[in-house]
Amino acid sequence: MMLLTRLVSSEDWEAIKSIYEEAIMTGNATFEMNAPSKEQWYSSHDLECSIVCLDGDKIVGWAALSPASSRCVYSGVGENSIYVKQDARGKGVGNILLGRLIEIAEDRGFWTIQTGKFPENSASLALHLKHGFRKVGRREKIGKMNGVWRDVLFMERRSEVVGIN
Repeated sequence: MMLLTRLVSSEDWEAIKSIYEEAIMTGNATFEMNAPSKEQWYSSHDLECSIVCLDGDKIVGWAALSPASSRCVYSGVGENSIYVKQDARGKGVGNILLGRLIEIAEDRGFWTIQTGKFPENSASLALHLKHGFRKVGRREKIGKMNGVWRDVLFMERRSEVVGIN
């Protein structure tokens, strides 16, 4: 695999959607049951902090940052999402995406990246821990999925270069 990253473009939507729908089917990646519309997805993410990973000309994963809050005091806090195409998992795509997303976020002035993960999503938990995230806490029975209460582990990564003064 020859993996490269770049910022998302509007032409990437079908690949982004397809990868997200694969993740939804696992039952351990998101509470969402359906992918959002193209307009919803692009308007809810910071497009200067949203990337795709390509193997040649094929998109094999994506990572994006969304504002954690609309309040100005939280302007440097973002929430990350990261999804890898099923047949590309375990090949370093997530590692490349998360590492690059952190670099871009810090360049754009983000001092904290937060995320929520189902405890059963061990691969994503390990990836985030590898990149300096820490478990902040467990949100018990935070939402129901198919009639079953699910917990979410809340994690964050505090920059060592942005917001340190």
